[in-house]
Order: sequence, then structure tokens, then C-alpha cells
Amino acid sequence: MTAARALAVYDGSGIDGGLYRRVVGWADAAPHWFNRLVEVWSLLGLGLFALLMLAAWWRARGAGPAVMARVLASPLAVLVAYAVNSGIKGLVEEVRPCAQLRMRDTLEACPVAGDWSFPSNHTVIAVAAAAALWFADRRIGAVAAVAAVLMGASRVWVGVHYPHDVLAGALVGLLVAVPLALAAGSAGPWVERARTGPLKPLLGAGPGASAAWAGRPVGAGRG
Repeated sequence: MTAARALAVYDGSGIDGGLYRRVVGWADAAPHWFNRLVEVWSLLGLGLFALLMLAAWWRARGAGPAVMARVLASPLAVLVAYAVNSGIKGLVEEVRPCAQLRMRDTLEACPVAGDWSFPSNHTVIAVAAAAALWFADRRIGAVAAVAAVLMGASRVWVGVHYPHDVLAGALVGLLVAVPLALAAGSAGPWVERARTGPLKPLLGAGPGASAAWAGRPVGAGRG
């Protein structure tokens, strides 16, 4: 990156750089086993959300068509949220805190120049997945929500994001995923028709499914 280009990018350290340094300091003083656990989670934890989507799909096979429609739309919500977030990253071009503050003791190696910090992609994906799943299956959505919080926190702990990157990522994930999840329920009639055809083994119960579940998130309860 040229000197002129470096001056053009955004420095977010004035927002919460002090808090970022404090968190990195806590990580530096934490037990090795704990830091290793956080590192592995930060690196591989997004895979859990894919597994939760599969679990939600399996449970939705016995639920109403609107529920299945929301489950099927959850990966789309994540992809759209990621695309929106990538656009924001390219507009803001915030330098990673580990690079801006010249932190050499972060748990995760500092990303290369041009890999912008704001908002956090990991957080956007995690929160969008959790929000989409919440409207399909309350129990799985609750697990995903806890996992999303842990994912966002881990990105600051390993040193690659400011706290405001994570908060902004969570906001983007919610603003994109919630409307899409709500709108997806309207595709229930399509799912209902598909359940009478060749896709029935994948989509589950057909017209005989209990009407009590139609449009209701699995695990939301009956009372």
C-alpha cells in the first residue's frame, strides 16, 4: 500500500482503540488452553451454523410449510448479509486494529493490507444465521444466538477486530436477515405444493401435516 493510499483509508482506533487494547491485554494474560479454545472457535466456529441449519431443516420436515420455507431461506439470508457487508467494507476501508495500532502480540496473525476490518464478516454471518434460524426454530435459534455472541467476542479477543466492528456486523446481520426471514414465510404455499411431488422426502410432511404448526417456528410451543 502506498503512503497516499494509507492516508485514504479509515482509522477506527479513535472509537474504541483503548478497549481493544484492553481486551488484547486480557487475552495475553489468559491461560494458554483458553486462548487456544478461542482461536479454534474463531477459526472454525462458523461451521456450527451450517450444522444448525441442517438440524433446523430436519426438524422442519414435520412442521408447517412456512417453517420449512424460512429454514430453506436461512442460507440465502446469510449470503445476502455477507454481500451487503462486503460492500460496506469496500466503502469504509478501515485498517485492521492490529495493523493500525501495531499490535504484535495478537492471537491471530494480522490480516494482510487491504483485508478491511469494518464490519466483521464473521459476526455478520453468525448473526444473520442466528436471526434467520430464530424465526424458523426457537430452540435452535437460541443456540445459534449464543454462538453468534461468542463468535463476535472471539474476533476481538484474537485481535483482528475492534469492538465496534463486531457491533456493526451484528447490526448488518440483523437488518438483512430479519426482513428476509419474515418474508420467507410467504413462500409456504410453494413448499406445500412441492411436498406433494418428488421433493417430498426432502421437504417432509405433505397436506396432512398438522395445521397447528403452519407458519409457526418449530419449538415455539403451542400455548
